[in-house]
Amino acid sequence: MADEAKAKGNAAFSAGRFEEAAAHFTDAIALAPDNHVLYSNRSAAYASLHRYPEALADADKTVAIRPDWAKGYSRLGAARLGLGDAAGAVAAYEKGLALEPSNQALKDGLAQARQALPRPASGADAIAKVFQGPELWSRIAADPTTRPYLDQPDFMQMLRDVQRNPSNLNNYLSDPRMVQVLSVMLNIRLQNHDAPQPPPPQSTSPPTKQHHQPETKAREPEPEPEPEPMEVTEEEKEHKEKKAAAHKEKEAGNAAYKKKDFETAIQHYTKAMELDDEDISYLTNRAAVYLEMGKFDECIKDCDKAVEKGREHRADFKMISRALTRKGTALAKLAKTSKDYDIAIETFQKALTEHRNPDTLKKLNDAERAKKELEQQEYYDPKIADEEREKGNEFFKQQKYPEAVKHYTEALRRNPKDPRVYSNRAACYTKLGAMPEGLKDAEKCIELDPTFSKGYTRKGAIQFFMKEYDRALETYQAGLKHDPNNQELLDGVRRCVEQINKASRGELSQEELKERQNKAMQDPEIQNILTDPIMQQVLTDFQENPKAAQAHLKNPGVMQKIQKLVSAGIVQMK
Repeated sequence: MADEAKAKGNAAFSAGRFEEAAAHFTDAIALAPDNHVLYSNRSAAYASLHRYPEALADADKTVAIRPDWAKGYSRLGAARLGLGDAAGAVAAYEKGLALEPSNQALKDGLAQARQALPRPASGADAIAKVFQGPELWSRIAADPTTRPYLDQPDFMQMLRDVQRNPSNLNNYLSDPRMVQVLSVMLNIRLQNHDAPQPPPPQSTSPPTKQHHQPETKAREPEPEPEPEPMEVTEEEKEHKEKKAAAHKEKEAGNAAYKKKDFETAIQHYTKAMELDDEDISYLTNRAAVYLEMGKFDECIKDCDKAVEKGREHRADFKMISRALTRKGTALAKLAKTSKDYDIAIETFQKALTEHRNPDTLKKLNDAERAKKELEQQEYYDPKIADEEREKGNEFFKQQKYPEAVKHYTEALRRNPKDPRVYSNRAACYTKLGAMPEGLKDAEKCIELDPTFSKGYTRKGAIQFFMKEYDRALETYQAGLKHDPNNQELLDGVRRCVEQINKASRGELSQEELKERQNKAMQDPEIQNILTDPIMQQVLTDFQENPKAAQAHLKNPGVMQKIQKLVSAGIVQMK
């Protein structure tokens, strides 16, 4: 009886019905609880269902009963890898290979487990690498501006935290002591070198160190649970022959489909279904042909049948997901209004609950986007949009900015292609202090009409307010290319140049300088410049070799980067 249950489990496993296989192996284990092969087979079935805790329990039982059986360690390695324990998987595969060195499955599993092992972290930012070198403490102690920090416990705690996890550096860049140490390590003299010593240490504790667990991909188990030879009945033989014949029909259908001979493909898939009504792949393939032919109703019917039969015969969840995805595609093709997409979107979502497939996710996103576009088209009314824009203008004049935003938003729903409304709403967001939203609207305004000067003045003003003077200057200059005599744009250029020159002439207050430097040190572009070996040499030459520095300035790329550092207050040209 145990052998009979085991044979049923093997057949179900080979057909991809892993739930059914696990159930049969469970029945067999109840009859023969000391049979290590049964636990091994059930472990494979559980792993195929991604039920790795159960797979691990059965693999442990397998090696406990038969510790000298190499395949048990293959099951153990697969289960551990599925649970994200790559190191444990490596140990299991190595133990199995010690018993059977030529086992290819164990070799493949070991290679995959080793590949999943966590790699040494390279640092969140290249700039943080300077804290990893052995010269860190000696350089801090040698510099008179940083030597006192070594006696401050809270600073030492911060420094050790950065050494342990360089990605935490950004958390401390608001502390002028950390900025000062960074300048010493990079051999760059910041503008606050002559500033008074930093205030006494405050009791601070570094943020909790975050441990990033690497994601590992579970190793797929071997396709066969190594069934033992058994006698085959006439009924089983006939069933196997029909399955083989059905598979040949499917292959013939696939060949016809590739040649765009859809009618012939349908005939072969239909014949395959007649020979084997348990395999839903014939239905899903025929549904794909109907989809290609534009016979969407027939496609939907086949998909519904596939899902129903799949549930009945416990088919692989990936196959059910495929049927639902094709049904959703057909429904999306039939959609004429935004509401028609609702059932297609619901079908794609059901498919994703069965199996999260990138193709299905893309189709879901496409359907949601198409629904939104249709909703906009159905809602589109330029006349009402103009009325809402005028209402927004009135509220803006009354300084009722939230009400103005509400009407501008409605105007954009009615006509999303009007750049004036984006410009007006950007002005509202600026008044409300919502700079990111205002910047986004200003950029959309320019995207819709690159010649609309107001879009550039809005964007430049927001960037100027955010103290991004370089970017504001670029925005104003881009606007002047379309409208060279625009006074707002010219005034914007003048204001930006004044602020940039302030930094180059050293006219910034210590508070302004610290604020600008701290903000700049968190800018990825500035960090890349400072960690560039060529730029480090350039900055050293500016301090120690003026003649070489003059040669560097002839390089436009170097000059541009220097200007970035000057604008950020990192260096000063005298």
